[in-house]
Amino acid sequence: MTVWGKVADLPVMTDTLSLAELKQTALDRARAGDWAGSADALRTILAQAPNDLGSLLLLGDVSHSSGDTQSASDAYRAALSLAAQAPNLPPPVQAGLQRAQARLAEYASDYAARLDGLIPPDQRSARFHQSLDILLGRQRIFLQEPRRYYFPGLPQIQFYDPGAFDWVPDLEAKTPVIQNELRAVLAEDQASFRPYIERTSGHLGAQDHHLLDNTDWSAFYLWKDGRKVEENCARCPATAAALEQVPLDFADGKCPSVLFSVLKPGAHIPPHNGMVNTRLICHLPLIVPGPAWLRVGSETHHWQEGKLVIFDDTIEHEAKNEADQTRIVLLFDVWRPELTEQERREIASLLGAIDNFSES
Repeated sequence: MTVWGKVADLPVMTDTLSLAELKQTALDRARAGDWAGSADALRTILAQAPNDLGSLLLLGDVSHSSGDTQSASDAYRAALSLAAQAPNLPPPVQAGLQRAQARLAEYASDYAARLDGLIPPDQRSARFHQSLDILLGRQRIFLQEPRRYYFPGLPQIQFYDPGAFDWVPDLEAKTPVIQNELRAVLAEDQASFRPYIERTSGHLGAQDHHLLDNTDWSAFYLWKDGRKVEENCARCPATAAALEQVPLDFADGKCPSVLFSVLKPGAHIPPHNGMVNTRLICHLPLIVPGPAWLRVGSETHHWQEGKLVIFDDTIEHEAKNEADQTRIVLLFDVWRPELTEQERREIASLLGAIDNFSES
C-alpha cells in the first residue's frame, strides 16, 4: 500500500522554493485522490529537476493509483536507475524503491500472462514461441559468433529440423551397422581414441582448457581436418560408405572432420563457439546410456540413439554426459543448405588458402 509521506520524505534536489511548493501541491492532490492534478504538478517539477528522485517515485505511485501502468513503469524505472548512482538513501526513499521494484515485477507478470494467453503454447509454432520468450526476457538472443570466418546473410538457427535433409533417413537407418563397427573398434583398440583437444590443436582456442590432452572427451577420426584417415576408414567401411551420400563440407586442409566422439561419465564441454558459420555440425548418437544433453543457444536437446541432431556450432553451445557410462556419437560437418554451389567452391578455396597461410 502506498503511504503518502511528508515533503521531507521525498527530497527535492534543489533549494528553489517554487519547486518545493509544487511538490507540496502534488502531495496534497495525491492525498485527495486527484491523480491527474498530482501528476501534472510532478511533471512540472521533473521538467526543471529531472533527477529529483522523490518526485519520480511519487509520480510512479500516483500513476499506479490512477491505473496508468505505462507511466508508472517509466517513472519507477527512471527512479531505480537514478538510485543506483546514489548510495546511503534515507529509509523512506529505500521503501519507495522497494515498492517500485515490486510493482515493476507485478506489471511484467501481468504483461506476460496477457501475451501468453493470446495463443495457447500447444498451438504455437516453434519460432513464434521462441520469439515470445525473447520478448518477455525468458530467453537470451544467441547469434552466430564464429571464431575465424563469418559468411553474411545466413539464418540464425540453433537446431535444424533433420526432416529438411533428404539424406538423413538413410543415414539413420544405418545406425545399427555403424554401432557394430564402433563396438568392434572399442573392443580391439581403445588406444586409437585420442583427446579431442590436444596441445597442438586450436580447438576452443584455449591451450589451458581443462579438457586439454584429457580423454574425458576423445575422438576416433575417419576424417580429420579435411584429410581421410585411411586406416580408420578401412576398419569402419560401412560407416565410411554411409557418409559418401552426405554433403560433407570439403575444404582442403580444413574440413570435414568425421569422428566417433566420446564423452566419459560426468564430462562437461563448457560453452564455446565454433570456427566458421558455413557448416553445420551433425551428431548421430550411437551409445547413449543415460541422461546426456547438448545446449545450443537457448535450446537444450537430449541425445537419443539413432536420431540425428543438426546444429550451428558458431552459436554458443555446451554439452554434458550425466550418465554413469560413456556416451558416443558419430560427429561430422556438412555444408549449410543455404549456400549455393558457387559459394561453396569460393569458401572451400578461401579456407584452404587460410590454412596454407597459417602453416607457412
